[in-house]
Amino acid sequence: MRFPLRIASFFLASALILVGCSSPQVDRYASEKPALDLTTYFNGTIDAYGIFTNRSNEVVKRFKVVMKASWVVKDGKRVGTLDEDFFYSDGTTQKRIWTLTETAPGVFTGTADDVIGSAAGMVAGNALNWKYTLALPVDGTVYHVQFDDWMYLMDDKVMINKAQMSKFGIYLGEVTLAFYKR
Repeated sequence: MRFPLRIASFFLASALILVGCSSPQVDRYASEKPALDLTTYFNGTIDAYGIFTNRSNEVVKRFKVVMKASWVVKDGKRVGTLDEDFFYSDGTTQKRIWTLTETAPGVFTGTADDVIGSAAGMVAGNALNWKYTLALPVDGTVYHVQFDDWMYLMDDKVMINKAQMSKFGIYLGEVTLAFYKR
């Protein structure tokens, strides 16, 4: 009889640890100002400057992003295109084109060529939380890495972005960006 109790205790403790480590819900920011409207902020040209830090908090990559963003209405839904050009400090470049669709007020899905499936995002107050899996090339191998991506609107020009990366639930590092709308 003790063996099943130990197993139950193990699973209960594991569940409590996972709940304790989970990220906050976006609704926590519902009263924060200024209110984020993705179709307003991500419209026009936006510059971003970022770093990738590994789990030791070392900066392993620096980059700049130039984004051209626009929105249209299709089938009664707002659909956005975020055309991103990445310029890395090592001289390499990358392009990513996101297609965002507002499926309900403040609820978005997103696709891009290197996103596995689709991203799911929700806006509340000044915050956006995205969750998605990215096909990330590293030294000739492509890894499917999970992103827990948070954006916080600071004012009509500046947004701060922090994204935690993990694989199999193991923390790999973080991407930090500062967006500036021209």
